[in-house]
Amino acid sequence: MTVPALTITDLWFSYPDQADALRGVTLQINPGERWGVIGSNGSGKTTLFLLICGVLAPKVGEIKLFNQRVKPGQFYPEIGLVFQNPDDQLFCPSVWEDIAFAPQNLGLSETEIQERVASALAMTGIEALAQRPPHHLSGGEKRMAAIAGVLAMKPKMILYDEPSANLDHRARRRLIQFLQRSAETLIISSHDLELILEVCDRTALLDRGTIAATGACRQLLGDRALMERYGLETPYSLS
Repeated sequence: MTVPALTITDLWFSYPDQADALRGVTLQINPGERWGVIGSNGSGKTTLFLLICGVLAPKVGEIKLFNQRVKPGQFYPEIGLVFQNPDDQLFCPSVWEDIAFAPQNLGLSETEIQERVASALAMTGIEALAQRPPHHLSGGEKRMAAIAGVLAMKPKMILYDEPSANLDHRARRRLIQFLQRSAETLIISSHDLELILEVCDRTALLDRGTIAATGACRQLLGDRALMERYGLETPYSLS
């Protein structure tokens, strides 16, 4: 029997100034699946990601990562989060050092660290940027460097929060092609519904902290009445 990659059961969360930011969220994702998470601003997408990673503590409910209960404040190398703003992840003097940061903190040998950094650089195609300061990179280069830093942990699941935000057309296309080749279980939160359509198999639609609908991407995103009901537009390629 296959163990689910992620199981969320009756999840509730409140901020001090926002009651019930998430309300009764239940979701199961299997290994190798690629899920999109869509919804208007304030629907709870980023909050959900922070709860999955154990950064926030739920008020009610349970999250299991590969059948292991997620405990707030505990580090889980099985899961990686790529933030919306790569500047929030890149803080070392060079790209190489940023990518090496997580493996070093996992207590790996120097040989293993070198191998993981080299592998992450190769997978993201940024070997030439290894010694560059992150603040000298373009938006697309920063995005791939941030992704490489997560890949160096060798997670089984990766969460992407608005991965195509502020990317030009070429960088966005390169990102989509990279995501299409990814072997990890993926959960992608994005307003870029064409990206969701190209990369993901299934989608969850969040509205005011609840899951309003789930389904196969083309079916859900192509449901014009559903999308309009929740303030979203059907992707141009499906119209």
